[in-house]
Amino acid sequence: MTLETKPSSDKRHTDGSAGDADYGRIGQGYASYRQPEPAIAALIEAALGPAGRILNVGAGAGSYEPRGRDVTAVEPSASMRAQRPADIAVAIDATAEKLPFADGAFDASMTTFSVHQWQDLDAGLKEMRRVTRGPVAVLSCDPELVEAFWLSEYAPQVLATEARRYPSLGRMSEVLGGAVEIVPVPIPFACRDGFNEAYYGRPELFLDPNARSACSAWSFVGEAENAASIERLRQDLQSGAWDARYGALRTQGTFEGSLRLLISRV
Repeated sequence: MTLETKPSSDKRHTDGSAGDADYGRIGQGYASYRQPEPAIAALIEAALGPAGRILNVGAGAGSYEPRGRDVTAVEPSASMRAQRPADIAVAIDATAEKLPFADGAFDASMTTFSVHQWQDLDAGLKEMRRVTRGPVAVLSCDPELVEAFWLSEYAPQVLATEARRYPSLGRMSEVLGGAVEIVPVPIPFACRDGFNEAYYGRPELFLDPNARSACSAWSFVGEAENAASIERLRQDLQSGAWDARYGALRTQGTFEGSLRLLISRV
């Protein structure tokens, strides 16, 4: 199979990022903060079933790609491709909306924390279904639940941005078709994957600017607003106000927020 030339209408950032986030600018340390969480990886592996040949779309630095299987990775951002470990496949420079593969080329396909950044969601999902004989697994967030997280009290624009960007689970289910299962994904306290809800009981980690950079929603909010948000959180941590309201989360083993695994089976 050959990679088709990208059409001139592609709206891509300097490093090739095809979505609304510029990973050439914000993604330099992504792999250090967005490590695969084993509990989440196990759910994805189970969703993929016994598939031998797997496609990973919007593969980034390779988190959650099953080791020991034949995985083909697609990632448009050069910055993200460069952060992939040496022990996994080199990613192909392509986008979800135009996958350079034959119909039914894969036993299963997956995408994690990616669909909200595609330029054309429906086209990307249809392409995944076209090239996949078996299950399609999508790790994403329910936009109706994003703003219920306590961080919304401190950084409302960040979570409002996330809620707007994530597509509805119903819409994705309709486009993918087949028998669709939507599984809530519990987040372990010491979650290694540093998305916003992963820090539910470790609020001090939001004070790290590199940790925030690894969550793309922060990049859509102005620096002054983000600084004000972090200062409010810093003051409440110092005064004990955060712990008075949310301190029980520091001893809560898992957190069920907006994270969901959507599985479409044919």
